[in-house]
Amino acid sequence: MGYIELMNINKRYFRGGEYVDAVHDISLSFDKGEFAAITGASGSGKSTLMNMLGCIDFADSGRYILDGTEVFSLGDRELSEIRNKKVGFIFQGFNLIGDLTALENVELPLIYRGVNEKTRRRLSLSALERVGLAERVSHRPSEMSGGQQQRVAIARALAASPSLILADEPTGNLDPSSRDDVIGLLKKLNTEGSTVVIITHDEGVAACAERVIRISEGRVVSAK
Repeated sequence: MGYIELMNINKRYFRGGEYVDAVHDISLSFDKGEFAAITGASGSGKSTLMNMLGCIDFADSGRYILDGTEVFSLGDRELSEIRNKKVGFIFQGFNLIGDLTALENVELPLIYRGVNEKTRRRLSLSALERVGLAERVSHRPSEMSGGQQQRVAIARALAASPSLILADEPTGNLDPSSRDDVIGLLKKLNTEGSTVVIITHDEGVAACAERVIRISEGRVVSAK
């Protein structure tokens, strides 16, 4: 059994007066330490799938096993614990808080986890150093480029040492040079042991992964 197992996953939404199958009968497996990309056109279901992988959303039917745990059988508190301890999220829009410094943005999830001040400061400084921002810890998002902001978001995701990193269009707002830097960082995290899954519509970004899963109209059409 893989590190991640999705079995016969279905998710339907009611939109515009009709039901839409966002995800239809998807079964996928990811090995621990894998670097995979999920790609497809807008509306193909890839973001819905990412939300399920990140324990943010539930399927209407099917099973999801993450590192031996049946996710869809868990309560809210257990789901929150898995998200905090096992999953790191990286988003296209960075999702940084403008009034906080880079260091404070990275520390924030660790505060929610109850990590003491000394430890979270050490972990956050180390994470920022790993993404090349040791000299920017006191800068706010408005004082950094888009690429630097995404590096802060990556540092925030990896500070808690998650075993699974989910990156939703992580290069969508970046110039080509910054895009390459971010992909390089994700590859580095993967070589250090994290399972990395990128959600993207960019074929160039998808090609950087070891395996590309293509989705169309909520169905897997290729998983090589």
